[in-house]
Amino acid sequence: MTLTIGDPETERSEIVRLDKEWAAAAADGRDMERILSFWSDDATVFPPGAPAVVGKDAIRRFVAAAVQMPGFSITWRTTQLTISPAGDFAYGVGPNRFTYSGTDGTLVTTYGKAVTIWRKDPNGWKCVVDIWNDDPSVIW
Repeated sequence: MTLTIGDPETERSEIVRLDKEWAAAAADGRDMERILSFWSDDATVFPPGAPAVVGKDAIRRFVAAAVQMPGFSITWRTTQLTISPAGDFAYGVGPNRFTYSGTDGTLVTTYGKAVTIWRKDPNGWKCVVDIWNDDPSVIW
């Protein structure tokens, strides 16, 4: 398959659209395959305080465990998106918010910042690196 790169603004709009769809799917948490569809098969996820999660199968297990936690929710918004000059890679940055059940059963919400790296392949844009960390100074 041939890779078709559009003009930078078209590519930017496509990634923004995908990122918003991904955030909505993750916030809803019910359609695992939809959530997973935004990562490439060879993606790596770097959750805070935990080992890297490499590949779609490992990411599937990681996400399944997360969405099954009582009270779990995730929200993010990409506030900056940069496209490579060649138009086949991009990175986004922005704040996120996680809520989950703490060890005593009370809900805990953490705020953080994230970076996603996107790669365009013949099947479209996919996230290949997803990393975030806690940052109490993030204002949601």
